[in-house]
Amino acid sequence: MSAWIRQIHRWLSIIFTATVIANFVAMALGEPPAWIVYSPLLPLFLLLFSGLYMFALPYATRWRSGRSAAQGR
Repeated sequence: MSAWIRQIHRWLSIIFTATVIANFVAMALGEPPAWIVYSPLLPLFLLLFSGLYMFALPYATRWRSGRSAAQGR
């Protein structure tokens, strides 16, 4: 499952970058519609959750194995 989360996180970062670029292009052409302005928010929140999962994964694995951080060194 961890590999899936990493792959999803990579694709979400590409989608987020594309929506931000589209946002700047739309702003350069005039007043953009609201759906373009708010389009980066969904991938951003999904990136937040997948990033937090990947951040906590080593700690959760260590906790499940019964080792503390001091013992792991």
